[in-house]
Amino acid sequence: MNTLGQRIAYYRKAANMTQAELAEACSVTAQAVSKWENDLTAPDIAVLPQLAAIFHITTDALLGAEARVVSAVDPAAVDTSKLLLKMRVLSAEGDKVDLNLPLALAALVLSNGNAARLAGDKYGDVLSSVDFGQILELVRQGAIGKLMDVESAEGDKVEIWVE
Repeated sequence: MNTLGQRIAYYRKAANMTQAELAEACSVTAQAVSKWENDLTAPDIAVLPQLAAIFHITTDALLGAEARVVSAVDPAAVDTSKLLLKMRVLSAEGDKVDLNLPLALAALVLSNGNAARLAGDKYGDVLSSVDFGQILELVRQGAIGKLMDVESAEGDKVEIWVE
C-alpha cells in the first residue's frame, strides 16, 4: 500500500464498507471516495482524522507514516509474564483477525507449530511463512514493540508486536 488511495481502499474493505457507505460517513459523494481510491484526488485535510476514526487507525497509519518502533530493553528488567504477543492478519478481501495472547501462552502454542490454527485455516498460508521461533528469541533478548509487518503478493498483511 504505497499511496493514500490504496490505503483508503484497503482500510475501507477491511471495515466491510462500500464506497457509498464511506462517502456517507464522511459527508462526501461516492464519486469523491472513488477518486481518492484511484489517486485522482485526495481527501480534504479535515477529513483525514474522520477517516482514521472510521477505520480505527491513526492518521499516521492512514498517511503511511506510522513509525516502526522496536525498543531494546534489558531482558532481566522485563517481566515477560506481563507481556502480550499481538498479531493482526488483514486479508486482501477485507477480513481482519486480531489475536492477543500472553507471551507465555503464545510461546507454548507457537512452539508446537500451531500458529496457522490461531488465525484459522483461511490464513494458515500467510502465517506459515512466519518464523515464530525467531520472534520469540528476539523477545527473550529484549526486543519490545512492533517486530514484524509483512504484506504478501496477494495483498494479505500480517503485523506482529509485543507489548
